[in-house]
Amino acid sequence: MRPVHGWRLATIVGTARETASAHSIQLAVADWPGHVAGQHIDVRLTADDGYQATRSFSLSAAPGEAPQITVERVDDGEVSPYLVDIATDGDALEVRGPVGGYFVWQPGDDAPLLLVAGGSGIAPMRAIWRAARAHGTPVRLVYSARTADRVIFADELRSPDGPETTVHLTRERAAGFKHGRLGADHLSALLSSDGVREPRLRAYVCGPTAFVEDAARELTGAGLDAHLLRTERFG
Repeated sequence: MRPVHGWRLATIVGTARETASAHSIQLAVADWPGHVAGQHIDVRLTADDGYQATRSFSLSAAPGEAPQITVERVDDGEVSPYLVDIATDGDALEVRGPVGGYFVWQPGDDAPLLLVAGGSGIAPMRAIWRAARAHGTPVRLVYSARTADRVIFADELRSPDGPETTVHLTRERAAGFKHGRLGADHLSALLSSDGVREPRLRAYVCGPTAFVEDAARELTGAGLDAHLLRTERFG
């Protein structure tokens, strides 16, 4: 899929509250060329005085679905507070993309996937797991969030149609969740299935910079070949 570099007008056609601070926003984009799981778009807002602010957001919709971004509010941000707290159906904004060819998954490789997400880094993982599962590719997801009420896509993760999922909460204990930060032992265990290491497994890690760097270091230290690892940092 070739990226599109020009700005296009997009219209918000639906919003879904994922958590108190994160919303999914569905877009209608004229002449949308389609996208690959894991890609992102740039969003540009223009104020009445002409001031413009641009931010990048991962697409959380699978290929073949209408474009969707999932945005977590950054309180001192210029774009996310508008998208989470103010934007509504019918509002217009500008988008550019889809963009990205590295942190992507496409059909044709049946190797099992390990997805490791922190916070809003779950957004592109949703696109990847929906695309991969539609093609019969095994997917395991491990997700780190601060508290249970900040787990994005919580209902979908509990659904039988979701990926095999383990959620770690770093700042509280709650039934049905693991407690504490992801550690080397846990990540190492995820590289195996029934105690047998899967040599073809591909791993994707997305989240805040420190989270991604720690997880990538622990995965490669546990034996994952670096060329089978894809990372994307938020922030």
